[in-house]
Amino acid sequence: MILTLASGSPRRQQFFKEMNFPFQIKLKEIDEVYPNHLKHLEITEYLAKLKASAFDNAITDNEIIITSDTLVWLNNEALGKPKDYNDAFLMLQKLSNKTHEVITSVCFKTKTSTEVISDITKVTFSALSNDDIEYYLNEYKPFDKAGSYGIQDWIGLVGIAKIEGSYTNVVGLPTEKVFAYLKDKL
Repeated sequence: MILTLASGSPRRQQFFKEMNFPFQIKLKEIDEVYPNHLKHLEITEYLAKLKASAFDNAITDNEIIITSDTLVWLNNEALGKPKDYNDAFLMLQKLSNKTHEVITSVCFKTKTSTEVISDITKVTFSALSNDDIEYYLNEYKPFDKAGSYGIQDWIGLVGIAKIEGSYTNVVGLPTEKVFAYLKDKL
């Protein structure tokens, strides 16, 4: 089987290298838009499948297309990637001194099947000052990350008080679940 990771995320690509699976990268642009009635896990599952569907006419017989989507869920609201600096600042203010969920869904698509696995991790931030948020945004520019932060960055070292669940899920891929799934398929 040929594994095709359809993700431009350097973090996801690094995880696949570290899991020691041979893989190739193929990217297709899609609009990551979901119906408004979807909530929580439904959003990431929908978007992971949507990303995989872009390959419907391009999958070979011995290929698994792997797509993924991650979002931050706080107070019944999805926090995706920020639109700009101000949006990122407001997101981090919302996350400050609260517990939120990081939800990741991974879609595995072949010519004959589509399967999705998901993971949810609870992350608690300590209180973040406006100065801390400004420093982080200016130095690390996390504008390509759900919730406007990367747990592996400075903010994760100084601002996260507790994590319940998979650390790699918060980075963007629940590697232990992906590894177990692929190990059974290959």
